Amino acid sequence: MEDKEIVDLFWHRDPRAIDITASKYGNYCKAIAVRILCSDEDAEECVNDTYLHAWNAIPPHRPAVLSTFLAKIARRVSFDKIRRKTADKRGSGEIHLILDELAECVSGDENVEESYTRKEMIEEINAFLNTLPQEKCDVFLCRYWYALSVTEIAKRFGISENSVYAQLCRTRSKLKIHLTERGFDT
Repeated sequence: MEDKEIVDLFWHRDPRAIDITASKYGNYCKAIAVRILCSDEDAEECVNDTYLHAWNAIPPHRPAVLSTFLAKIARRVSFDKIRRKTADKRGSGEIHLILDELAECVSGDENVEESYTRKEMIEEINAFLNTLPQEKCDVFLCRYWYALSVTEIAKRFGISENSVYAQLCRTRSKLKIHLTERGFDT
């Protein structure tokens, strides 16, 4: 079934939308959640929460690309679960390292006054990523979107781990400069 038809099912509150979404995108959402949570059980829970969030978001939102919409929800739900675990003093790992790496160029603190600038910052980050050579952009996204380890990225691109570390460091530095030049307080 095409994504537009699935979105229409959500829109008309047809429960088949969940089953079809699970069949078409369940493994995709689970892969995202497992990468972040490192736990099949927690990932399953997050995938189910992803379907619930999608059900509650459609309508009023009508996503143009369902897979991206679901990926965003799965990531957000998974990161929320990580935050809850951290607050309970349980768990750590790669995600904390990834968030620490990005913290040097993008602050995670946000209040009501900053919510408008958040959208602008996202647009600037996307614009920055579009200026990168394809491989550098892919390495950056593998690390910070898909939460791959440096070892996995090195294997995937056939480069050394030191090269991945250096490339990520340079890209984060350039991102910080890019955002600072555009008036974002990083």
